[in-house]
Amino acid sequence: MREEPRDYRRIFKGEDLTYFTVRVKQTDVCIGAVHNLRKQAEESIVKYRQQVEDYIRRQPVFLESLVPIEPQDDAPVIIRHMCQASKSAGVGPMAAIAGAISFYTAKDLLSSSSELVVENGGDIYVAGARERRIGIFAGKSTFTGKIGLILKPEDLPISVCTSSGTVGHSLSFGCADAVVILSRDACLADASATAIGNIVKTTEDIGTALEKAQTIQGILGALVIVGERMGAWGCVRLVKL
Repeated sequence: MREEPRDYRRIFKGEDLTYFTVRVKQTDVCIGAVHNLRKQAEESIVKYRQQVEDYIRRQPVFLESLVPIEPQDDAPVIIRHMCQASKSAGVGPMAAIAGAISFYTAKDLLSSSSELVVENGGDIYVAGARERRIGIFAGKSTFTGKIGLILKPEDLPISVCTSSGTVGHSLSFGCADAVVILSRDACLADASATAIGNIVKTTEDIGTALEKAQTIQGILGALVIVGERMGAWGCVRLVKL
């Protein structure tokens, strides 16, 4: 399989952090920390990937289901978290996988870095006490690289997860160039981005998508981009880049 370019990564990096990339099988994570924590990060990613892979062997429907499922009683915390998020959003549990890996990896690293940015396939977890700016990547939309989100210290920690029907390999039944969801809960943000992205077939669906975002408890803000049109709701501070 041809490796997908990760050009979007240059639009969220800050000069105050050390950035490094960790690749484990299909997982490709870019991390910004106060110093290089590659070894620790790799150990965490391997650990959580293994938990998910082992669980899929026990309950194969977890991998393929496009609707919420109930986890087994002894399922690992990451699995139960993904299932709960998918239930809230109304999608399958694997819709939360990128957000889950970014969050649980960050959780392990926070004791070693007070400032942290963990990006996994466009899903970003940000922690710390400094204002951050994150550029929006929306494929061929005219907004790509021209606008970004401001995350204030009081917003942190927060997850910023993106789903697209025109960019990347992730499954989406919609046509949005970008659906960006903000939440304290990384799994919820990821699953909800997928659910809301599935709604958007044309620019006429932007309003409906934003209304849907408001019905999911735990979502703090949403941004929907289709071509040259966009709409936003909630805790979304936009800035021109």
